[in-house]
Amino acid sequence: MGNIMKLKNMSPVAIAEELGKRLKQVRLNADLTQAEVASRAGLNRRTILNAEKGKVQLENLVAILVSMDMAGQLNMFLPVQEISPIQLAKLKGQERQRASKSKKRNTRIKEDKSSW
Repeated sequence: MGNIMKLKNMSPVAIAEELGKRLKQVRLNADLTQAEVASRAGLNRRTILNAEKGKVQLENLVAILVSMDMAGQLNMFLPVQEISPIQLAKLKGQERQRASKSKKRNTRIKEDKSSW
């Protein structure tokens, strides 16, 4: 709980740097070099270095996490959000209640009466 309160009071730049430090620690705990992570993620070593400083594009961060078998952590980082009852009620008002008559339906293929 202390870490959550700590992050809450930090600037976005400071939070990004903290995430970079954590990313680096994950890599070190896995006993991987920056070059190894870069190779696994399909990135260059400089991108890994920057990520560990908190400067990384989202797509590259995901690639790094996947390369270190950490993609499952994304659910804890940003859980799937359910639609709130209020939002659901707003959307329900826009839901179609019935089908409308299409102008194209009236142009049915006329039966060939000459074959009778």
